[in-house]
Amino acid sequence: MEKRIYPKPIETVVTPEPFARQSFTDAREAVQLLRHLYDRNTAFLRDSFASLAKDQPLRRFRAFYPEVRISTSSYAQIDSRYAYGHMYDPGHYSTTITRPDLFETYLVDQLGLIMRNHGVPVTVAESETPIPLHFAFLEGTHVEGSIADRLMRPLRDIFDVPDLNATDDLIANGTYEPAPGEPMPLAPFTAQRIDYSLHRLSHYTATSPNHFQNFVLFTNYQFYIDEFCNHARELMVNGGGGYEAFVEPGNLITHAGESGPSDGSHPPRLPQMPAYHLVKPGHSGITMVNIGVGPSNAKTITDHIAVLRPHAWLMLGHCAGLRNTQALGDYVLAHAYVREDHVLDDDLPVWVPIPALAEVQVALQEAVAEVTGLSGFELKRIMRTGTVATIDNRNWELRDQRGPVQRLSQSRAIGLDMESATIAANGFRFRVPYGTLLCVSDKPLHGELKLPGMATEFYKRQVAQHLTIGIRAVEKLAAMPPERLHSRKLRSFSETAFQ
Repeated sequence: MEKRIYPKPIETVVTPEPFARQSFTDAREAVQLLRHLYDRNTAFLRDSFASLAKDQPLRRFRAFYPEVRISTSSYAQIDSRYAYGHMYDPGHYSTTITRPDLFETYLVDQLGLIMRNHGVPVTVAESETPIPLHFAFLEGTHVEGSIADRLMRPLRDIFDVPDLNATDDLIANGTYEPAPGEPMPLAPFTAQRIDYSLHRLSHYTATSPNHFQNFVLFTNYQFYIDEFCNHARELMVNGGGGYEAFVEPGNLITHAGESGPSDGSHPPRLPQMPAYHLVKPGHSGITMVNIGVGPSNAKTITDHIAVLRPHAWLMLGHCAGLRNTQALGDYVLAHAYVREDHVLDDDLPVWVPIPALAEVQVALQEAVAEVTGLSGFELKRIMRTGTVATIDNRNWELRDQRGPVQRLSQSRAIGLDMESATIAANGFRFRVPYGTLLCVSDKPLHGELKLPGMATEFYKRQVAQHLTIGIRAVEKLAAMPPERLHSRKLRSFSETAFQ
C-alpha cells in the first residue's frame, strides 16, 4: 500500500509591517492614505504569490483591508433635507475599504460630508478582514496556473480566499445586527462584497468597472443597444458633444474626435449582459446595459452595479399594453409596480411598497414632452402613467385567464414586462434612484400582435425616439445636485452615513 505524504503544518503567518492608525480632518488626505495602505497590502499578496514559484513555504501570507473609523458622542443638528452624510445616533462606526483608486471621488465626498456635519475626524487603520488573494490581483492580470499546480498544499492553506459567509447584503437589507462592542456600519457594502461584484461585472459585461458611469440605462432588447451605439459613434466623430469617450465590450475605447476604437480588443463572443459607456469626466456620463429577458438577469446585474453607488438607473424597454385604449408605440411611465418576479422575495418582502420618485418621474415626463412635441392634456394621447406588472412567466397568456388577468385588472396595471419591477425594487433596496419608461409593443389581451413586417417598421421608428427620451431624461437628472436626486424615500430608520 502506497504511503501517503502529508504536507508539514504551517509554521508562521507573514503579514506586512504593522500600520499605525492615523486621524484626519481632511477627507482628501484620509483617502490618499487609504490608497497607500491598500496598494501596499495588495502588492504584498501579489509578490508573495509570485514567490511560490521559487519555494514551498511553511508560511501563510495575509494582508488586511484598510478601514475607516468614525466616532461621535452627540446628536448632530443635521439639515433634514439631506438623505445621507450623517450618523443617526452617537456611537462608533466603521467600514472596510477596497479599490480607493476607483472610489476616490465617492470616498472624498462621503467623508467630507460626515466631517462637515459632525465636526469629527476620521481614522484610517487596518481592519481585521483579510484581503482574499483573488481580489489582490490587478485588473486584467493573467495568473499562471502552473504556480498553484506545483504547490504541495491547497492554495487556501497559504492565502485567504473569498469567504461567502462574510459576503452578503445584510447591511443593505436592513437586517444586520452588530455584535456587542462591534462598531455600527458606516457604508452599505463591505470591501469583500464590493470586490466580489467588481469581478462579476467584468465577467457579465466584458467591460471594466472603471468605465461604468453614474447614470445607467437598462434595456431588454438589442435594438436599443444598436441605436445607442449609433448615437455614441456619431457623437465621437463630431467631437463628443460633451462626452469624452465611448467604451464597448472588450474595453474598446473610441475617444472624442475619433471614428473608431484606439484601445481594447474585441471579445471572442459577447458576454451575457454587454455594457456600453458614454464617458464624461467624473463618471457623470451614461452606461447602457442589455440585460436580456427575465427578472433573474435584472436582479443579477443590479446586485453588482449597486456597489458602484450610481446616482440613478432607468429601465427602457418593451411591454405588453393591457388597456384597449393603448396603441402600439404608446409609452408607459411606471408610478407603481406589481411584483410577481419572485427573485427578490427573500431580500425585500412583496408587501414593501416601491414608491415613485418625484425627481425621476418629472425628468422622464419632461423628456417625453420635449422629444415628442406634445404637452399637457395632449401628452395623454401617447403616454399613460400607472402600474407596471412584472412577471417571471414569459408565457403568462397561456395560463387560465381567471388567474393573471384578474390580478392585473385588480391592480389597475397598464403594462406588463419581466424586468421593470425587479430593477425598481433593487433600486429601492440599494438606495439607488430608479424609474421606468416602457413602450407598448403588443397587446396580447386584445389580439394585437405584430406581424413580421410591422415589427421591423415599428422597431425602426419607435426605438430611436424612445432612446432619445431616455438619454434626455438622464441628462436632466445629471444636471441635478446628487444630494437632491438621492431621495429620503429610500432611507430607513437607521441608515448608513455613506450614500
